[in-house]
Amino acid sequence: MRVTDTTLRDGQQGWRPFSVEEGLKIYEFLLELGGGGAIESTELFLYTSRDRELARKIREYGAENPRPVAWIRASMNDLRLVLEASFDETIILASISDYHIYYKLGTDRRRAFEKYLSVLEEAFRRGIAVRCALEDVTRADFDNNIGPFVEQVIRLSEKYGVPLRFKLSDTLGLGVPFPEVPPPRGIPALIRRLLDLGLSTNQLEFHGHNDFGLVVANHLAAWIYGADYSNCTLFGIGERAGNCPLEVMLVHYVGLTGRANDVNLSILPEVATFFEKMGYRVPEFLPLVGRNAFNTKAGIHIDGLLKNPEIYLPFDPLLVGRRPRIEVNAYGGRAAIVAWIRLNMPELGKGISKDDPRVEEMYREIVRMYEEGGRKEPLSDEELYELALRYFLDENHYS
Repeated sequence: MRVTDTTLRDGQQGWRPFSVEEGLKIYEFLLELGGGGAIESTELFLYTSRDRELARKIREYGAENPRPVAWIRASMNDLRLVLEASFDETIILASISDYHIYYKLGTDRRRAFEKYLSVLEEAFRRGIAVRCALEDVTRADFDNNIGPFVEQVIRLSEKYGVPLRFKLSDTLGLGVPFPEVPPPRGIPALIRRLLDLGLSTNQLEFHGHNDFGLVVANHLAAWIYGADYSNCTLFGIGERAGNCPLEVMLVHYVGLTGRANDVNLSILPEVATFFEKMGYRVPEFLPLVGRNAFNTKAGIHIDGLLKNPEIYLPFDPLLVGRRPRIEVNAYGGRAAIVAWIRLNMPELGKGISKDDPRVEEMYREIVRMYEEGGRKEPLSDEELYELALRYFLDENHYS
């Protein structure tokens, strides 16, 4: 199991073009996040002078993880870009569904496959390792489209003795992770059928979209049922509802493999800050990096955190460079006050419990803010500091 990156390809394609400087910084983040082995490669366009300059500078790093890989359409003109840039590995897009063949390309299966195979053979003949991206695979007929085409590509790869991988592109997010669902929409069954054709698990890579909110589930299903590579973008940026978030899959990578040394997730807040400076708005509830990701407001949850943080934290937030945070509102109860003081004013918080009369008075004042003052937002840390100092350190408060 490994992750591959397409932030610099599908990510910028679905959001906005990156400058060379931005692209290099993102690549440096990828080196830090998964350079220990978790992130195998990153995809790069070659179409503009800016794309080619970025590709050239990334290759100058000489890094193996993630190593740069070109991305092109099944076109001889595009293949020339790969040759001119001296890449020894490229992704080649092959639209595989009848929707794409008939309506987008305006041709039939035979002619479409002949075109794809001519470009693929030329790449193999030149010694270029190929990742054949089966676009719109979850709307393609397996028996008439996917299976016959894959078998022909396998024969070409064997003829020239050049490495081959198939990238399964769930272009519209139509895949489902349940093993009972047949291909093409059932991801586990689709992968099993491809393995039955003689492919090995390291020849399969899954690339999902999140149109129906199933992208992480589909990527996990692909991993578990035999596709070694999971193709993602930072924060899931990409076309329409986006791609699979790379940072989330890296957490699952650690959980499934136990290889924590392959990643450095503690830099995620720095990555998020950089993206925000680029104009990306990190959603408040985005896993791992969103402002609310490790915030707790509910009194029941906070009471559990006071007893043992593992009750309401799935893992130590320090793994991803974060700390748990308590936000105090009308629903946090006395536990929220105690937890906030212990977390933010540890010296003051020693020995304080929910039964402390000062906690009770502070709690009642906070409730009045909401019931009588019409407050809606949680109290800020500054407001809570002021209240805590008044109730716990002001000797005249109880006189």
